[in-house]
Amino acid sequence: MGRKIHPKLFRLATIYTWDSKWFGSKKNYISQLSDDVRIRDFLRKELRDAGSDLIEIDRNANKVTITIHAAKPGVIIGRSGAGIEDLRSKMMKQFYRGRKVNIVINVQEISQPSLSANVVATQIAQDIEKRLPFRRSMKMAMERVMKAGAKGVKIQVGGRLNGADIARKERVHQGSIPLHNLRADISYSRVQSNTIYGAIGVKVWIYRGEVFDDAKKSAPVTARDNRRA
Repeated sequence: MGRKIHPKLFRLATIYTWDSKWFGSKKNYISQLSDDVRIRDFLRKELRDAGSDLIEIDRNANKVTITIHAAKPGVIIGRSGAGIEDLRSKMMKQFYRGRKVNIVINVQEISQPSLSANVVATQIAQDIEKRLPFRRSMKMAMERVMKAGAKGVKIQVGGRLNGADIARKERVHQGSIPLHNLRADISYSRVQSNTIYGAIGVKVWIYRGEVFDDAKKSAPVTARDNRRA
Protein backbone atom coordinates (compact mmCIF):
# COMPACT_ATOMS: atom_id res chain seq x y z
CA MET A 1 0.00 0.00 0.00
CA GLY A 2 2.85 2.40 0.69
CA ARG A 3 3.76 2.62 -3.00
CA LYS A 4 0.21 2.66 -4.35
CA ILE A 5 -1.20 5.68 -2.52
CA HIS A 6 -0.14 9.26 -1.88
CA PRO A 7 1.75 9.46 1.44
CA LYS A 8 -0.26 12.47 2.60
CA LEU A 9 -3.62 11.00 1.58
CA PHE A 10 -2.74 7.79 3.41
CA ARG A 11 -2.20 9.77 6.65
CA LEU A 12 -4.91 12.38 6.16
CA ALA A 13 -7.09 11.33 9.09
CA THR A 14 -4.14 10.75 11.43
CA ILE A 15 -1.60 13.59 11.33
CA TYR A 16 -2.51 15.71 8.28
CA THR A 17 -5.46 17.91 7.40
CA TRP A 18 -7.02 19.23 4.21
CA ASP A 19 -5.29 21.94 2.17
CA SER A 20 -8.66 23.43 1.16
CA LYS A 21 -11.23 24.43 3.77
CA TRP A 22 -14.72 25.31 2.55
CA PHE A 23 -18.24 23.95 2.24
CA GLY A 24 -19.93 23.61 -1.13
CA SER A 25 -23.45 22.68 -2.17
CA LYS A 26 -24.33 20.31 -4.98
CA LYS A 27 -24.46 23.21 -7.43
CA ASN A 28 -21.03 24.77 -6.83
CA TYR A 29 -18.98 21.92 -5.35
CA ILE A 30 -17.58 20.73 -8.69
CA SER A 31 -16.76 24.24 -9.90
CA GLN A 32 -15.03 25.21 -6.65
CA LEU A 33 -13.01 22.00 -6.59
CA SER A 34 -11.94 22.60 -10.19
CA ASP A 35 -10.98 26.18 -9.29
CA ASP A 36 -8.77 24.92 -6.45
CA VAL A 37 -6.89 22.57 -8.78
CA ARG A 38 -6.39 25.23 -11.44
CA ILE A 39 -5.37 27.87 -8.88
CA ARG A 40 -2.69 25.61 -7.41
CA ASP A 41 -1.35 24.73 -10.86
CA PHE A 42 -1.26 28.42 -11.78
CA LEU A 43 0.51 29.47 -8.58
CA ARG A 44 3.10 26.70 -8.80
CA LYS A 45 4.03 27.83 -12.30
CA GLU A 46 4.10 31.52 -11.40
CA LEU A 47 5.98 31.05 -8.13
CA ARG A 48 8.41 28.33 -9.16
CA ASP A 49 11.46 30.50 -8.46
CA ALA A 50 10.12 31.40 -5.00
CA GLY A 51 10.21 27.80 -3.76
CA SER A 52 6.50 27.47 -3.00
CA ASP A 53 5.40 24.42 -1.06
CA LEU A 54 2.00 24.34 0.62
CA ILE A 55 -0.91 26.34 -0.83
CA GLU A 56 -3.94 26.59 1.46
CA ILE A 57 -7.30 27.83 0.17
CA ASP A 58 -10.08 29.05 2.46
CA ARG A 59 -13.42 30.14 0.98
CA ASN A 60 -16.28 32.20 2.36
CA ALA A 61 -19.32 33.67 0.58
CA ASN A 62 -17.45 36.17 -1.62
CA LYS A 63 -13.94 35.88 -0.25
CA VAL A 64 -11.07 33.57 -1.14
CA THR A 65 -8.09 33.48 1.22
CA ILE A 66 -4.93 31.90 -0.19
CA THR A 67 -1.99 31.19 2.10
CA ILE A 68 1.28 30.42 0.33
CA HIS A 69 4.16 28.80 2.21
CA ALA A 70 7.37 29.59 0.36
CA ALA A 71 11.11 29.41 0.91
CA LYS A 72 11.62 32.90 -0.59
CA PRO A 73 8.65 35.05 0.42
CA GLY A 74 10.39 38.23 -0.72
CA VAL A 75 10.19 37.07 -4.34
CA ILE A 76 6.40 36.79 -4.04
CA ILE A 77 5.78 39.98 -2.07
CA GLY A 78 8.01 42.20 -4.16
CA ARG A 79 8.77 45.83 -3.42
CA SER A 80 6.07 47.38 -1.20
CA GLY A 81 3.75 44.46 -1.95
CA ALA A 82 3.73 45.03 -5.71
CA GLY A 83 4.24 41.33 -6.40
CA ILE A 84 1.12 40.33 -4.47
CA GLU A 85 -0.99 42.97 -6.22
CA ASP A 86 0.23 41.77 -9.60
CA LEU A 87 -0.50 38.16 -8.66
CA ARG A 88 -4.00 39.09 -7.45
CA SER A 89 -4.81 40.93 -10.69
CA LYS A 90 -3.68 37.93 -12.79
CA MET A 91 -5.88 35.60 -10.75
CA MET A 92 -8.88 37.90 -11.10
CA LYS A 93 -8.51 37.97 -14.89
CA GLN A 94 -8.00 34.23 -15.25
CA PHE A 95 -10.37 32.75 -12.67
CA TYR A 96 -12.87 35.36 -11.50
CA ARG A 97 -13.43 37.69 -14.44
CA GLY A 98 -16.77 39.46 -14.13
CA ARG A 99 -17.37 38.15 -10.61
CA LYS A 100 -17.33 40.06 -7.34
CA VAL A 101 -14.79 38.06 -5.38
CA ASN A 102 -12.32 39.39 -2.85
CA ILE A 103 -8.97 37.58 -3.09
CA VAL A 104 -6.68 37.77 -0.06
CA ILE A 105 -3.14 36.42 -0.49
CA ASN A 106 -1.00 35.67 2.57
CA VAL A 107 2.63 34.61 2.36
CA GLN A 108 4.45 32.65 5.07
CA GLU A 109 8.09 31.68 5.14
CA ILE A 110 9.20 28.07 5.45
CA SER A 111 11.54 27.71 8.41
CA GLN A 112 13.59 24.88 6.87
CA PRO A 113 13.27 24.67 3.06
CA SER A 114 15.58 21.64 2.90
CA LEU A 115 12.90 19.58 4.69
CA SER A 116 10.25 20.45 2.10
CA ALA A 117 9.94 17.82 -0.62
CA ASN A 118 8.39 20.24 -3.11
CA VAL A 119 11.23 22.73 -2.73
CA VAL A 120 13.88 20.01 -3.10
CA ALA A 121 12.14 18.43 -6.11
CA THR A 122 11.76 21.82 -7.81
CA GLN A 123 15.47 22.54 -7.36
CA ILE A 124 16.40 19.19 -8.91
CA ALA A 125 14.00 19.76 -11.81
CA GLN A 126 15.50 23.19 -12.48
CA ASP A 127 19.02 21.71 -12.44
CA ILE A 128 17.98 19.08 -14.97
CA GLU A 129 16.47 21.76 -17.21
CA LYS A 130 19.81 23.60 -17.03
CA ARG A 131 21.49 20.41 -18.29
CA LEU A 132 23.40 19.80 -15.09
CA PRO A 133 24.30 16.18 -14.25
CA PHE A 134 21.23 14.67 -12.63
CA ARG A 135 23.22 12.31 -10.39
CA ARG A 136 25.17 15.17 -8.87
CA SER A 137 21.98 17.18 -8.32
CA MET A 138 20.33 14.22 -6.60
CA LYS A 139 23.30 13.53 -4.32
CA MET A 140 23.76 17.20 -3.38
CA ALA A 141 20.06 17.50 -2.58
CA MET A 142 20.19 14.34 -0.48
CA GLU A 143 23.12 15.71 1.52
CA ARG A 144 21.32 19.01 2.15
CA VAL A 145 18.22 17.20 3.39
CA MET A 146 20.14 14.96 5.78
CA LYS A 147 22.15 17.90 7.14
CA ALA A 148 18.87 19.73 7.84
CA GLY A 149 17.88 16.99 10.29
CA ALA A 150 15.80 14.55 8.26
CA LYS A 151 15.73 10.90 9.29
CA GLY A 152 15.53 9.63 5.75
CA VAL A 153 15.26 10.77 2.14
CA LYS A 154 14.57 9.06 -1.19
CA ILE A 155 14.90 10.75 -4.58
CA GLN A 156 13.86 9.21 -7.89
CA VAL A 157 14.08 10.56 -11.44
CA GLY A 158 12.60 8.90 -14.48
CA GLY A 159 12.57 9.57 -18.20
CA ARG A 160 15.05 9.97 -21.02
CA LEU A 161 17.94 10.78 -18.74
CA ASN A 162 20.84 12.51 -20.53
CA GLY A 163 18.92 12.12 -23.78
CA ALA A 164 19.01 8.32 -23.81
CA ASP A 165 16.84 6.52 -26.36
CA ILE A 166 15.25 4.30 -23.72
CA ALA A 167 13.65 5.85 -20.64
CA ARG A 168 14.74 4.55 -17.27
CA LYS A 169 14.56 5.32 -13.57
CA GLU A 170 17.37 6.08 -11.17
CA ARG A 171 17.05 6.37 -7.42
CA VAL A 172 19.16 7.39 -4.44
CA HIS A 173 18.19 7.07 -0.81
CA GLN A 174 19.62 7.46 2.66
CA GLY A 175 18.15 6.70 6.05
CA SER A 176 14.72 5.13 6.50
CA ILE A 177 11.41 5.88 4.75
CA PRO A 178 8.53 4.07 6.53
CA LEU A 179 5.69 3.36 4.09
CA HIS A 180 3.03 1.92 6.42
CA ASN A 181 3.57 3.90 9.62
CA LEU A 182 0.61 6.29 9.93
CA ARG A 183 2.46 8.47 12.45
CA ALA A 184 5.42 9.03 10.14
CA ASP A 185 5.68 12.64 8.96
CA ILE A 186 6.65 12.16 5.30
CA SER A 187 6.86 15.08 2.91
CA TYR A 188 6.25 13.89 -0.66
CA SER A 189 6.33 15.74 -3.96
CA ARG A 190 6.26 14.96 -7.67
CA VAL A 191 7.57 17.60 -10.10
CA GLN A 192 7.98 17.50 -13.87
CA SER A 193 11.11 18.79 -15.59
CA ASN A 194 10.65 19.78 -19.24
CA THR A 195 13.76 19.17 -21.37
CA ILE A 196 14.45 19.04 -25.11
CA TYR A 197 14.37 15.23 -24.88
CA GLY A 198 10.96 15.15 -23.22
CA ALA A 199 9.51 15.28 -19.72
CA ILE A 200 11.49 13.92 -16.78
CA GLY A 201 9.70 13.16 -13.55
CA VAL A 202 11.24 13.91 -10.16
CA LYS A 203 9.88 12.32 -6.97
CA VAL A 204 11.09 13.13 -3.46
CA TRP A 205 10.23 11.50 -0.12
CA ILE A 206 11.52 13.11 3.10
CA TYR A 207 10.99 11.42 6.48
CA ARG A 208 10.93 14.04 9.23
CA GLY A 209 10.11 11.88 12.25
CA GLU A 210 6.93 10.69 13.95
CA VAL A 211 3.99 12.79 15.16
CA PHE A 212 1.97 11.69 18.19
CA ASP A 213 0.06 14.82 19.18
CA ASP A 214 -3.39 15.06 17.55
CA ALA A 215 -3.42 18.82 18.09
CA LYS A 216 -0.78 19.18 15.39
CA LYS A 217 -3.29 18.20 12.70
CA SER A 218 -4.48 21.82 12.47
CA ALA A 219 -0.99 23.13 11.62
CA PRO A 220 0.40 23.20 8.06
CA VAL A 221 2.71 20.43 7.00
CA THR A 222 5.63 22.80 6.46
CA ALA A 223 5.56 23.91 10.09
CA ARG A 224 6.32 20.42 11.45
CA ASP A 225 10.05 20.57 10.88
CA ASN A 226 10.96 20.16 14.54
CA ARG A 227 7.99 18.03 15.68
CA ARG A 228 9.54 14.64 16.09
CA ALA A 229 9.12 12.02 18.77
